[in-house]
Amino acid sequence: MEGLLEVILGLILGGILMYWLFSLFGKRRSKERTEKQSTVLLDKIKSVCKLVSVEGDFAEIYHYENTKEGFMNMVSSKKKALIIVKAKAHIGYNLKKLNLKADNENKKIILNGFPEPEVLSIEPDLKYYDIKNGLFNSFSPEDLTQLNVEAKEYIKQKIPQSGLMETARKEALQAVLLVEKIVETIGWDLDYSALEIKTRDIQLLKEQDTP
Repeated sequence: MEGLLEVILGLILGGILMYWLFSLFGKRRSKERTEKQSTVLLDKIKSVCKLVSVEGDFAEIYHYENTKEGFMNMVSSKKKALIIVKAKAHIGYNLKKLNLKADNENKKIILNGFPEPEVLSIEPDLKYYDIKNGLFNSFSPEDLTQLNVEAKEYIKQKIPQSGLMETARKEALQAVLLVEKIVETIGWDLDYSALEIKTRDIQLLKEQDTP
């Protein structure tokens, strides 16, 4: 009789031990899966990289002039051109600069900081007028390449006065909603309560996006 009790007790203890081991293994696998899920999600958000929110067109007149001295600085030669610069500037957000943190336990991505808008690209189109070469100072292919660089910089300096940056800041809500949609694709939530965004504005945007 005692031997039978020992067998039964051994089976019960063995069952409890196996249940504990399987439970521990299951929790570990679930934790690893959740942590891997959050890592993949953060990488997915950052892979979006740059989000263009505002596009602006510029048309400017750029005067170029260069003087070269020769013959012991006794003679100077001037080259000059009038350039019409038409450019398209894209303003938006580099999503790699998002301040994100994963809360694996609650399956939540916490957005603590949002980057400032920046110039993502400038596409200039240059048309040359009234090109005048000097006697020993003429335009070279290198000059034209440099003019393209200067034209982009010239347009970049005009952007702060254009109001595009302020418009892009207002479009930040759309960027937050994009991140939220990416997060929701795997059943997680986005917590952006740390940002200074009015809940009413977010709700209005969501209602506009709902068909």
